[in-house]
Amino acid sequence: MNNSIFKLPVAYNEPIKQFLPGSSERNFLDRELARQMDLKVEIPLIINGQKIHTKDTGVARCPHDHGHILGNYSRASEEQIHLAIDAALAAKPAWEAMAWQDRAAIFLKAADLISQKYTYKINAATMLNQSKNAFQAEIDATCELVDFLRFNVNFMEEIYGGQPISDKGIWNRTEYRPLEGFVFALTPFNFTAIAGNLCTAPAMMGNTIVWKPASTAVLSGYYLMEIFKEAGLPDGVINFIPGQGSKTGKIVLSHNNLAGIHFTGSTRVFQTLWQKTGENIAQYKSYPRIVGETGGKDYIFMHPSAQVETVVTAAIRGAFEYQGQKCSACSRLYVPQSRWDVFKEQLTAQLSGIKPGSVLSYTPFLNAVIDEKAFDTIDGFISRAEASDKADVIAGGGRDKSSGYFIEPTVILARDPLYESMVEEIFGPVLTVYVYDDTQMDAALDLVDNTCAYALTGAVFARDRQAIAHMTQRLTHSAGNFYINDKPTGAVVGQQPFGGGRKSGTNDKAGSRLNLLRWTSPRTIKETFVPPERHEYPFMAE
Repeated sequence: MNNSIFKLPVAYNEPIKQFLPGSSERNFLDRELARQMDLKVEIPLIINGQKIHTKDTGVARCPHDHGHILGNYSRASEEQIHLAIDAALAAKPAWEAMAWQDRAAIFLKAADLISQKYTYKINAATMLNQSKNAFQAEIDATCELVDFLRFNVNFMEEIYGGQPISDKGIWNRTEYRPLEGFVFALTPFNFTAIAGNLCTAPAMMGNTIVWKPASTAVLSGYYLMEIFKEAGLPDGVINFIPGQGSKTGKIVLSHNNLAGIHFTGSTRVFQTLWQKTGENIAQYKSYPRIVGETGGKDYIFMHPSAQVETVVTAAIRGAFEYQGQKCSACSRLYVPQSRWDVFKEQLTAQLSGIKPGSVLSYTPFLNAVIDEKAFDTIDGFISRAEASDKADVIAGGGRDKSSGYFIEPTVILARDPLYESMVEEIFGPVLTVYVYDDTQMDAALDLVDNTCAYALTGAVFARDRQAIAHMTQRLTHSAGNFYINDKPTGAVVGQQPFGGGRKSGTNDKAGSRLNLLRWTSPRTIKETFVPPERHEYPFMAE
């Protein structure tokens, strides 16, 4: 019986556990970490709800202790990639026909399973395989992911409630249909929440998904699939196929039923996806929706009126939390000459006591970078700065990959505002500082705006309100998420919808109704209650 207009529970942001010494939450987490360290998980593909193990496998390891193997994961073959697409297409009719309230209930249940029953399991997997400390894992794998699920179902309700007006004798209405075909979700290593959102946001709107997770974050992805299954997600709605990106992409991007791509990752990969989609555009049943969030070269700009202590704190947290492996991490910092000496003294003093360490300890502020490839890339930037006559390493710089991929929080002072580490994305614990002339502030703001191709996040610090207004206006297009007197990281679902422009992505704002709208194809319906019986119009009368 369907004789009621249901209202969903009001969304709220998940409270953050603090893991204080002696707390029950710390004890629960420690036990789960020990349990997972003793396991060796065999991670399958999941296609149409079936677990498939392959002979071609990869390794899930601990970046802080890269000799420790957490498990092996199966890689999808060409045949299995086709099976995943077929499963998504076969599941589509029943899934899109399901009442939207029932779809919402599945994801609301998944949110509660994550926040209650499986919070320590998903947090521990994120810590061990993705090298996050307890707090970083908590705000990601539990809080942000749960927020995405709860707020997105509310955004879905808002979208469905958006209806046109109707004139006398007419009933106008809009259906928000899912896209025709399947959606390809390609997810990154750095946020379990992003991985979960990229596959569930289109699914909420009635789409079915082929999901390829990052090879360095397969463990948490597998556990999410188990949670979705327990929450009641039908088989085939989300199909989980770890494997080689180029092999998966070749098959997916050439399929005529590709309806959309939901992506977070590197700019280079996203541009390749877009290029290949363009090359195949004539063969698709419909034009694929392409939604992507890519890189950033995120900044803090310090005005001479700013309080030094707050900028130092924002720089350390913004640049070095999670080893700088956030698209929003502060990577370049502009400091006025008049404040540089005191700023440098406070920054280097605080950083001298910060060293990377194991995720199994609660004391390190940062941990290991994700893998050897990332380590070598970051090492290259630091090595070139040490040898350059255009830059100096003024803090940190130590690195060691003998047992884990550890790099100290590193600060480079650039004498050239276009030095490579001021311009290029590094995705590691490296912050580059440029000292500008106080009398040339507008020229420095132009540098902020024009130095790089990205426009994801940025922050300005000042106590002078007129200066805040001026910087906000001058930097209008420099960032999709702009912060005043706060670090440029830590967007909260429902509060700061996230995304940037230029080469940082399509700015479809994860954590808002704007993103969910992209996964719909509206149909407008006009019903006339008493249609005319003759073709003549009144003006035609003699």
